[in-house]
Amino acid sequence: MKNSIVLNQEMKQTRSLSSPLKRITVLDALRGFALLGVILIHMLQRFGIYAIPSEQMDPRFPALDEAIQWIGQNIIMGRFINIFAFLFGLSFFIQMDSAARKGVDFRKRFVWRMLLLFMLGLLAHSFYSLEIISVYAVFGLLMIPLYRFKNWTLVALACLLLVGTPRIIQATINNNAISEQTSDRRTSGNGQASAEVPEYIAKPSFLNSAKHNYEERLEGKLNYQFGMVGRGYVTLALFMLGLVVGRLRFFEEVGTKRKRNVLLFAGFVSAALLIGWIKSMIPPVELRTLFNPAGTYISPTLLTVQALNDINLVLFSGAMTMGFILLYQTKSTGSYLDVLSPYGRWG
Repeated sequence: MKNSIVLNQEMKQTRSLSSPLKRITVLDALRGFALLGVILIHMLQRFGIYAIPSEQMDPRFPALDEAIQWIGQNIIMGRFINIFAFLFGLSFFIQMDSAARKGVDFRKRFVWRMLLLFMLGLLAHSFYSLEIISVYAVFGLLMIPLYRFKNWTLVALACLLLVGTPRIIQATINNNAISEQTSDRRTSGNGQASAEVPEYIAKPSFLNSAKHNYEERLEGKLNYQFGMVGRGYVTLALFMLGLVVGRLRFFEEVGTKRKRNVLLFAGFVSAALLIGWIKSMIPPVELRTLFNPAGTYISPTLLTVQALNDINLVLFSGAMTMGFILLYQTKSTGSYLDVLSPYGRWG
């Protein structure tokens, strides 16, 4: 009798969710959905391997190819990876919260996991320069001190990142330095280097590929994540928002709060459309300038458009998340979407 009482008490203490089976299932399916989208966009991007112009061929079905490219650019790119980043922050909370309820300090184990993830990312970069798991590992370590922050602080920090505060700082430094730069900064020879076949293609091998990825592509990736494009800062903001949503126990009631889910879906869609309309009122700008801004004045308009793009992508991702949840809760479609759950568990 005494043993059964102790066992019941332990079970109550270790329960981190009011309805764990439902919550885990919908999160696994959602994670699988996000991973599927990430794989699809990487396929469209040829996994970062770009063909030499002479090797490129015209598509056999141009109309279909154009439609697929449009879907990739306007539906998949940036949206699914946002969902995955959000779920990373949410999963971090679940692990920390579950361990805390058992009286276990999960921080050391999580640090070890992030170190392993970082080393795996360094290895993956040797043959795949678009990997981001090393970036996730770094941000994962930052989540440990951020875990102590209050929700309003995390939301405020996330908002500052989403409106492009690091980008504004970098642009200010760049613009102040322009007057001190010489006009002959951009010299590129006679264009002969671009016509030459790179060594990693002329002499394909793992070592040549790894050398190319670290010598030529690493700087570009770091610039994309932490430069004026600032993709990494959006990721960190989503990590923090995932942590906040986890604390709010949102997914514990997601199966019973259908009206709330519908309102959130409508809110995300409306906000995304509003941001898109505001952006359409702004004169076109060349966003690719942010990839290599040295020597170029970064206008407030350019900064505003990039910030609106980031916010719009996050809102679009939120709409997709809530839309997926609503479909998952519908009997006619939920069983089909549940097929993604095993895929999400391994992700």
